[in-house]
Amino acid sequence: MMTVAAARALRDGQRCFVGIGLPSTAANLARTTHAPDLVLIYESGTLGSKPDRLPASIGDGVLAETADAVISVPEVFNYWLQPGRIDVGFLGAAQIDMFGNINTTVIGGDYAHPKVRLPGAGGAPEIAASCGEVFVVVRQSHRTFVDRVDFVTSLGHGRGNGERARLGLRGAGPTLVITDLGVMRPDERGELILHAVHPGVTVDQVRAATGWELKVAADLADSDAPTAAELTTLRALKARS
Repeated sequence: MMTVAAARALRDGQRCFVGIGLPSTAANLARTTHAPDLVLIYESGTLGSKPDRLPASIGDGVLAETADAVISVPEVFNYWLQPGRIDVGFLGAAQIDMFGNINTTVIGGDYAHPKVRLPGAGGAPEIAASCGEVFVVVRQSHRTFVDRVDFVTSLGHGRGNGERARLGLRGAGPTLVITDLGVMRPDERGELILHAVHPGVTVDQVRAATGWELKVAADLADSDAPTAAELTTLRALKARS
């Protein structure tokens, strides 16, 4: 459901910065269904990759073999990402708060002696800062969806009320958060609001898995279940991997 919801959110012709895992699965599902001209950009420097299977890593040869061009990693960031030439970036999170700020650095308030030290930032802060918009895909739990992240690795909407604009960040930040329970979008303040629940999920279940007083949109929707065509395409991509 998460993969299909993420794929449906992508539009034909967009330039999408893709990470391995669910984002890559979603992007390739979109490209092989409703968005054939979706441009997939991987951090390894492949532009316009068109794999017929799911790549195992950003260094998978199928990405270079099917790309329109292969460039250096610094060029991906310096020429494509930082100047705002990428429409959508995907991010995950170890923690995410009510304003879409993401933590992938440490759990626990003491940076030098954390409870858990996480993999860190990678290119995520630049993706969060410079992509036209960011889609966050993460499983939802009270431990992951917190009132305030322990460390801001990638800025979402700060503390809200236009903080991104005041900091001069180019992109719109997180515009969509897709979980295994539903879909959230920011309101005018930047606070994440529940806009849809997946089949079989209740609002109470989503609130129970959220570490803040989650607001619900007046026009709350039910996510459409995956279609037979989407499932067939998704299974075919996975079968070839």
